[in-house]
Amino acid sequence: MLSKNTVKFIKSLHQKKFRVQERMFFVEGEKSVVEVLNSDFRLELLVATESFIHKNNRLINSSSAHVIQASQKQLEGLGQYQSNDSALAVVHMKVNSSFDFPEGEFVLGLDEVRDPGNLGTIIRIADWYGIKNLVFSEHTAEFYNPKVIQSTMGSFTRVNFFYADLRRTFQAWNVPVYGAFLDGKNVHELRQVSSGVILMGNESNGISDNIGGFVTDRVTIPGFGQAESLNVAIATAVLCDNFKRLQVQ
Repeated sequence: MLSKNTVKFIKSLHQKKFRVQERMFFVEGEKSVVEVLNSDFRLELLVATESFIHKNNRLINSSSAHVIQASQKQLEGLGQYQSNDSALAVVHMKVNSSFDFPEGEFVLGLDEVRDPGNLGTIIRIADWYGIKNLVFSEHTAEFYNPKVIQSTMGSFTRVNFFYADLRRTFQAWNVPVYGAFLDGKNVHELRQVSSGVILMGNESNGISDNIGGFVTDRVTIPGFGQAESLNVAIATAVLCDNFKRLQVQ
């Protein structure tokens, strides 16, 4: 049975201060919950319909989650999306610490990308292109924000990340940093590349001046029409496509 205390607890996780306090977040929707059940994240609680429980019985039994059966109407009132008619999971956050630069790979860096929807889409893009490691400036949107988690469509389970002072991180790594600038070199003119950081900036202001000094290669996406700029998530996809195509195997 779904108690009032359980509902109150799940509702509290809509707010960052309680997510941080409890070190937990929630995932909603059939696809995303199945993804987290298949991952190495630890589930605390699963609230789901009878049909979802029956369909995913094996996965649920292999998890440590406490399972509560609920109606579609109850689920719609728990999360942030009224279209959720299958399941909601309360999940323990991972301890994410800094990592050494992965030799021969690309790392995606974000400098103050503030919009949760953009961050979630960028995480999904990284997963599509096989970029498993991301580093965020300290003022980038919160990874466990419900809008971020929803926008990743499960891709959050397959990436590593940490928040850091990007200047110190890039200085320690001492690898090429390819920064997105409107006045950079045409990315189509690049030749083979081996690895490095693909750095994207804030939605309004781009890469900040204090980080720009650590960019070794300024790149841009050539435009052929009248638009002033591209959305940061779309620009990330275009650059990732170009860099992965040019990557020395």
